[in-house]
Amino acid sequence: MKNYHLIISTPEGNVFDGEAAMLTARGSEGDLAILAGHIPFITAIKECEGSIIFADNTEKKIKLGGGILTVSKNITTLLTSDFKFIE
Repeated sequence: MKNYHLIISTPEGNVFDGEAAMLTARGSEGDLAILAGHIPFITAIKECEGSIIFADNTEKKIKLGGGILTVSKNITTLLTSDFKFIE
C-alpha cells in the first residue's frame, strides 16, 4: 500500500504527524477511508471510532471528536476536538 502524509491536530496541538497508509472515520455523509491518491475534498467528521494503518502496516484503533478533514494532493489534515488511541 502506498503512504501519504497525515496530520491530526486537536486544540492542544498535533497528536500525529507522519506517514499513513489509510485513515478510516465517519464523515458527514457516512463512513470513509482515505488512501494515498484519494481525490481532494473537505468534509465534516462526526464523533466516531476509526483507525489508522501506519506506513509499517500496523493498525491502531482511534476515537475522534467532531472535526474537519481536508484531503489534498500531498497531505491529509484532520482537525478534531478530541483524539485518542483506543488500544
